[in-house]
Amino acid sequence: MYALLNSFGLSGLQGFGVAVEADVSSGMDGFTLVGLPDTAVRESADRIRAAARNLKYRWPSGRVTANLAPADVRKTGPVYDLPLLLAVLAAAGQIPTPPRDAAFLGEVALDGSLRPVTGALPMALTAAEQGFRALYLPAANAAEAAEACSGAGLQVYPARCVTDVVEALAGRALIRPAQAPPFDPDQHWDAYPDFADVLGQAAARRAMVVAAAGGHNILLIGAPGTGKSMLAKRLPGILPPMTREESIETSKIYSVVGLLPRDAGLISARPFRSPHHSASPAALAGGGSTFRPGECSLANAGVLFLDELPEFPRESLEVLRQPMEDGRITISRAAGSATYPSRFQLVAAMNPCKCGYFGHPTRRCTCSLNAVWHYRSRISGPLLDRIDLCVEMDPVSFNELHGTGQSETSAQLRQQVLAARAIQTRRFARHGCQGVHCNAQLTAGQVRQLCRLTPGAQQVLRTAYDRLGLSARSHDRLLRVARTIADLAGTESIQEEALLEALQYRMQNKLEGGLL
Repeated sequence: MYALLNSFGLSGLQGFGVAVEADVSSGMDGFTLVGLPDTAVRESADRIRAAARNLKYRWPSGRVTANLAPADVRKTGPVYDLPLLLAVLAAAGQIPTPPRDAAFLGEVALDGSLRPVTGALPMALTAAEQGFRALYLPAANAAEAAEACSGAGLQVYPARCVTDVVEALAGRALIRPAQAPPFDPDQHWDAYPDFADVLGQAAARRAMVVAAAGGHNILLIGAPGTGKSMLAKRLPGILPPMTREESIETSKIYSVVGLLPRDAGLISARPFRSPHHSASPAALAGGGSTFRPGECSLANAGVLFLDELPEFPRESLEVLRQPMEDGRITISRAAGSATYPSRFQLVAAMNPCKCGYFGHPTRRCTCSLNAVWHYRSRISGPLLDRIDLCVEMDPVSFNELHGTGQSETSAQLRQQVLAARAIQTRRFARHGCQGVHCNAQLTAGQVRQLCRLTPGAQQVLRTAYDRLGLSARSHDRLLRVARTIADLAGTESIQEEALLEALQYRMQNKLEGGLL
């Protein structure tokens, strides 16, 4: 006897349909699984046989052959346990054959209970796109999978054990379809630390507002204890709330790696990733036999914080160049390739030298000028060229720590950022800038079109271009930052003041000025 069920697999962030076939024939007892399975899939034979026995089903005698089609695409993970078990039982005539418009996925425990699987969200979205009417999966995956039901005819049915699925298919029990949790990105503001905790550092706080308003990458340079990490951890709290499209895209990444919170639906808080400086290139970019996303993809639509930037291996930092420029990263291996979104905002922090006290007003630096230069040169020029803002942070004075003045809160700074982003959104819509959400994403042509300077600012730019030896890329990045500063000020044209402030954030000036 023969049975056919539908399931799904993953290729990167995209799901693909898998036909799960089972055939029971006479002959010597045995179970054969074909269709290019990996080790986890091959081991499903033992899991489903034990589960069938513990659920009081009779494992069919004779030869059992199971196939996962298409046969030329590798199948990974335990996601096929549930459809394989149901297909075998249906082929043996012990349960009715499930309808063709239903799909199944889930790992089966030895007692027949269903355990969650990774990648349920992208597979559910694929099921909805392909017109399936029902998707049965573990209850722990129901919240994320239910997001695929919006505007589609798909219903997601959460089950806690195989028996729940069998009884529902036979019409003897009812499984209530899962409902997607409400999407509210504004409810997570309290999860981030408040900028009011940062005392002093007015210039650095201003730079963080500029970075948030325009989506710019930023580098903080300062001695230990000046508040670099404090500022970085508070940046997500002043960024605009996530859009639903950003949330789905980011949630798919977290679903694939198994980091999506259970029963929580989509990620609605912007990610903040802070890998250790010993991170390998694969840890940052992603890789492995299963094309696991790296830190730059896990930080999508959020913040990637690299503390102690010069301490990262050079080869690890260089892998960030493509995603910083393109907003995506492609991982290629002999078995294939996968592309992941990587639209993150980089916040980097470093000491001015190895000992940390070069230029400190009270602490003596023990590094030679050559040692300082060697320390700073660990960061390549192409990477620095992709960082828009650089801020030098001085030590906080005693009066600033014990003063009575109140620092601006994250809520107050967020209002400035949202006002500037609203101006940008209207401008992009007016000029037909598709796919652009902030000034940092403007193309070279859009910079020429949207970054209009006053005559005075034009002269300042010309002088700076000649004296500082700016490259074309540096010229455009300078205008993007100036455009953001003008938006914060509410001016349509870029004034001299905005351009001069943007020049103050010039990277090379900060890194070289104290050594020349």
